[in-house]
Amino acid sequence: MILPGKTIGILGGGQLGRMLAQAATQLGYHVHVFEPVGLSPAGELARKEVNAPYEDLAALTAFARECDVVTYEFENVPAGPLRAIEELTRLQPHRLVLQTCQNRSREKNWLKESGFPHARFVEFQPAAGGATPPDGAPADLAAAIRQVGLPCVVKTADFGYDGKGQLKVTDEAGIAAAAARFAGQPVVIEQFVTFEREVSVVVARTVGGEVRAFPVTENLHANHILDVSIVPARVPSAVAEAARRLACDLAGKIGLVGVLGVEMFVTSGGDILVNELAPRTHNSGHWTLDACATSQFEQQVRAICGLPLGSVEVKSPVVMVNLLGEVWARGEPDWAGLLAQDGVKLHLYGKAEARPGRKMGHFTVRAPDVVEALALAQACKQRLIGS
Repeated sequence: MILPGKTIGILGGGQLGRMLAQAATQLGYHVHVFEPVGLSPAGELARKEVNAPYEDLAALTAFARECDVVTYEFENVPAGPLRAIEELTRLQPHRLVLQTCQNRSREKNWLKESGFPHARFVEFQPAAGGATPPDGAPADLAAAIRQVGLPCVVKTADFGYDGKGQLKVTDEAGIAAAAARFAGQPVVIEQFVTFEREVSVVVARTVGGEVRAFPVTENLHANHILDVSIVPARVPSAVAEAARRLACDLAGKIGLVGVLGVEMFVTSGGDILVNELAPRTHNSGHWTLDACATSQFEQQVRAICGLPLGSVEVKSPVVMVNLLGEVWARGEPDWAGLLAQDGVKLHLYGKAEARPGRKMGHFTVRAPDVVEALALAQACKQRLIGS
């Protein structure tokens, strides 16, 4: 057990690291941040910020020696260099969890081999130097797409989030566009799932095997980026319970110590398909800061430090709205007007420049019922955009 007063190291300096640092310091821990770019949102709240590439082993090992446990706030931290710190300090979640989740091919194959429900998929790896593909492998990307069938989604195997590195293909013209866009890249082609709801569950697990899953969140996206999260999710209670059990099973099977965001599709027949895994706190769990007995960030601290997990009881229905750079298009938004609304909480991430599509903050709305919360959240966002 790593008790308050010790030092938690965070790899990555974005908003998830910032909110994790807030939770850790509130519990009495010291926080060090390792981030390639200086003046990061998380670094602003840390006792110490180290700015160096993740591949800089000297800087990385020196950082690790000062930390009692190290975690990461996003999955695009390269897993290879983390071998160097495993014998110096605890790394939670384990490097192999990160390695699995940061590559779509490895993640999909792990889901398949572990028996978890998922969309049908085919991998395509371009043959080096024009070599003949292995027996049974598609000859080219177009052949791989046709093997899955239309409509489908083509995704880069590495470094994809918020809709980056993916393309929906619905016709022959789309096949040609995908072949040109992803030329020379390893990809995963997934069957397009016609779903009724997109939902997610954030689940926490300790080294001792204690597991707790937060309530199911319903997610609405715009341009492949999370726009609104709704709790409770508007799904039957049996579906919600099945989603939570599935997330707990995933956490145990993958050997999680920390938190895991599990994105899922719910079909019209009530079936649940796992879409993606994120071995860290998740954008769709930000509502826990204001409407849950324990936030997902405090839960991450508890899990990686071996403390008992906190209650996941929800205080009231809640809606979370992402604030992207577009909200600043007409200048500084009317924060005073937003905060004049009862039940509204604002969280800004300390980013210096507002760019289109960049997550700058979020706000939550709590109300006696989810319909009222959603209506107020939509009205508040519309006023911000028009301000």
